[in-house]
Amino acid sequence: MKNTDMNIRNIFNSNYLKLIAIIAMTIDHATDLLFPGFPSQPAPLVLHFVGRLTAPIMWFFVCEGFHYTKDVKKYMMRLGVFAIISHFAYCFGFGISLNPFEGGIFNRTSVMYPLFIAVVILYIENYVTSLKKWQKILINTILIFSAFPADWSCIAVLAILGMYSVRGNLEKQMIKMTGWVFCYAVVSYFFVSKTYAIELIGILMVYPVLKLYNGERGKAKWMKWFFYLFYPLHLVIIGIIRVLVYGNVNICL
Repeated sequence: MKNTDMNIRNIFNSNYLKLIAIIAMTIDHATDLLFPGFPSQPAPLVLHFVGRLTAPIMWFFVCEGFHYTKDVKKYMMRLGVFAIISHFAYCFGFGISLNPFEGGIFNRTSVMYPLFIAVVILYIENYVTSLKKWQKILINTILIFSAFPADWSCIAVLAILGMYSVRGNLEKQMIKMTGWVFCYAVVSYFFVSKTYAIELIGILMVYPVLKLYNGERGKAKWMKWFFYLFYPLHLVIIGIIRVLVYGNVNICL
């Protein structure tokens, strides 16, 4: 009975969780396409709540990926290349100008840039010994603020750093993550969108999902590369539909 209970509690390997993140992300971005600007109607609210599963799962697996990777530099380089490719796909998907001085200061690039920055900071903190403490603090602060214009802004970086500091304790990781997302919600409420701020409550749904994680990768090794390909590809598809339906307009906040 004890083994059965354990199997019930831990039924998801990393591939299953990444698939959940992919589905939630697709729902979230499709909702942006169908209901631009975060309207407060019930349908987009519910769909965006589901979409809020995506980022915390990604943050969780950045922590796991950094911890378990056999080659930190290669992992960091892969995320960097991924962030560059995703930038163009993200801008096209939502109709955002590639010119950083044109338009608002929020959502100028995808969440993949903060993920990359978080890994760079983790690398500096854990592997770079040639820098003094104050130098690391200065460089890391600049790197964190460089993520300000991205999707999820600096909060994605800070959430990952907080979660990694207590890696192995899901409850503490949730507390760290929730604290930073709460700060993000407050800023969003006053300066971006009240509806979007309320939808951020949906990140709490990730706890029971991650609680089912069994710590295993899963047999489908192609899932890692599928996610890397799917993220920019689905944004390109959204961009094509956006142009066909709305014209070449910005549907992002």
